[in-house]
Amino acid sequence: MGCPLLLLLALLTAVTKAKVFSRCELARLLQEEGLNGYGGYSLANWLCMAFYESTFNTAAQSIKVDGSADYGIFQISSQQWCTDDHSPSDNRCRMACRDLLSSNITDDIICAKRIVRNPQGMDAWEGWAMHCKGRDSSEWVEGCDL
Repeated sequence: MGCPLLLLLALLTAVTKAKVFSRCELARLLQEEGLNGYGGYSLANWLCMAFYESTFNTAAQSIKVDGSADYGIFQISSQQWCTDDHSPSDNRCRMACRDLLSSNITDDIICAKRIVRNPQGMDAWEGWAMHCKGRDSSEWVEGCDL
């Protein structure tokens, strides 16, 4: 009886396995995925934003007062960009919010690229606007051997 339960738990863990990236590990991945310069924002800006949104944690979730939530390493909003079971959504990235919580951040990056193409740009992320905008962010890529 215990064996099927353990198998089920192992499968669920594998499917939903999250990851906390190191700064340089995330820098390399974001560079490989073409974010350096994307939308006019440096790789350092993307790293700064991800740190202040999620501390590089792919499993990060934040529930907002209005009932919507932010998901994943970039804290993508269920109100506009992805769909969950808790709040209405425009679902502009055409994806389930739960898909933003895994260690594979390819879908997060695709959605973030869509978000930054909007007129608001990176100002869509409060963490970036408050902590990174207009500041020298070069320290975020220092020592990463890119």
